[in-house]
Amino acid sequence: MGGAVEMTGTNQPLSGNAMPRFGGIATMMRLPFAESAHGLAAAFVGVPLDIGTSHRPGARFGPRQIRAESALIRPYNLATGAAPFDTLQVADLGDVAINTYSLEKSLPIITAFYERVLAAGCRPLTLGGDHTIALPILRAVAARHGPVALVHVDAHADVNDEMFGERITHGTPFRRAVEEGLLQSGKVWQIGLRGTGYAADDFDWPRSQGFTVVQAHEVWYRSLAPLMTQVRDRIGAATPVYLSFDIDGIDPSFAGGTGTPEIGGLTVPQALEIVRGCSGLNLVGADLVEVSPPYDPTGNTALLGANLLYEMLCVLPGVRCR
Repeated sequence: MGGAVEMTGTNQPLSGNAMPRFGGIATMMRLPFAESAHGLAAAFVGVPLDIGTSHRPGARFGPRQIRAESALIRPYNLATGAAPFDTLQVADLGDVAINTYSLEKSLPIITAFYERVLAAGCRPLTLGGDHTIALPILRAVAARHGPVALVHVDAHADVNDEMFGERITHGTPFRRAVEEGLLQSGKVWQIGLRGTGYAADDFDWPRSQGFTVVQAHEVWYRSLAPLMTQVRDRIGAATPVYLSFDIDGIDPSFAGGTGTPEIGGLTVPQALEIVRGCSGLNLVGADLVEVSPPYDPTGNTALLGANLLYEMLCVLPGVRCR
């Protein structure tokens, strides 16, 4: 990132009445591109990495496709009344230049990028990329804020000790985060876990760390608004919180464009309830990961990811509701 960008007023997404939605530069929500986080309250950041994935690749194309689908999103949230661009200066910082040949070398590149973003007082909203990226981001977040609470939406707990002998993959970030002291383990919620496993006790390790595990079948046909009330009460308004949202937490009937789909997942309304339920928390950053466009030529998975990222923006501290 370069020097500070001088900005007057607050940035607004480019209107579909000023430029056709299929035209213009493909930034997130067609916001201005900025080379620096200085002066920004929040920023969208792409991390086009899928070296850590274990099954279907393609999440490296997630940031680009999410940005393309985000062209349809308008600035005001008609459901919640949130008007993020009225009070927050927001821009797209582009993509982290990861090393496409080396996961080991990519992690410190990602951490260093986010350290600069956070040092500027900017809250990053990340377009993934596979879930490996949560670890280097959390390293930067914890260096800035100390250990954080975590709301983690996913089909998988991502707490494997290793995969094929590797300790850093998209299935290991939250075990490493616990080991490195990045999380307040008693304030970690994992929502949407499901599927088959290798042992009956696959979800026991996070529980043993103090995580609250909410399996998908426990909330079938239910509103998640009461659950999010519990999350807010447990975490509190002052604790720094990170939101990590794997798109495979959503049932593949809604979001099939992902690397490791699992049936019986959350619905889109439940996903919205989770994100909107983070309003009032001290959200210091968030990510939306594992969108793999090659497996969804309709673009619907990326469209859902773009909307969830917008909803994350709408619940950041300082957002005013009309």
